Amino acid sequence: MSYMGKKEVINKTKKYVRDRLGNEATGHDWWHAFRVWKTAKYIARKEGGDLFIIELAALLHDIADWKFNKGKKGLESKLIKNFLGKLKVNREIIKNVCEIVENMSFSLTGAKAKSRMKTKEGKIVQDADRLDALGAIGIARTFATGNFFSRPIFNPRIKINRRVEDLRKRDSYSSIHHFYDKLLLLKNLMNTDTGKKLATDRHKFLEKYLNQFFKEWNLK
Repeated sequence: MSYMGKKEVINKTKKYVRDRLGNEATGHDWWHAFRVWKTAKYIARKEGGDLFIIELAALLHDIADWKFNKGKKGLESKLIKNFLGKLKVNREIIKNVCEIVENMSFSLTGAKAKSRMKTKEGKIVQDADRLDALGAIGIARTFATGNFFSRPIFNPRIKINRRVEDLRKRDSYSSIHHFYDKLLLLKNLMNTDTGKKLATDRHKFLEKYLNQFFKEWNLK
């Protein structure tokens, strides 16, 4: 596929994702995909990799997130194969994009399991997605998602710790607990050197926010 052909595919992909996710309200909307796309391109400039695969996977990574589609897993690959197939994208490229999207989720690996991501392209896109869960934007997205799932801001009756498996067994949950369940763990799960550098400041901002949150919560 020529450069102009690739550019046209990217533009059509952007429109497809924007049309499908434009009204999404959990922080997994078009603008999330757009930020991940921009960040992935930034990381790729530092780390290398096949930029066409990186761009497609970044744009399409949340096209049908199972958490917001009644737990239906595998739907994203079906949509991607159908969409990119109609654009005559090479089958091997489609396969690579689907493999990246299928292995993106934090829930597949958690904090302890080894990442399933095998390719440099996948590691770059995964870092870009996880970076969007950190910092000021990550905080905003956490509360947007929490509202979608009817989570309280904070439930002080649940003990806070960083043992993900324990938190997931509990009946109650809150957006603040999600910081300890996932967000504060992401810095040490970055795949690339560039991702690690970008994650450092955003992680510090999370810690600063939580310090202020609990200072206000525990006011005497």
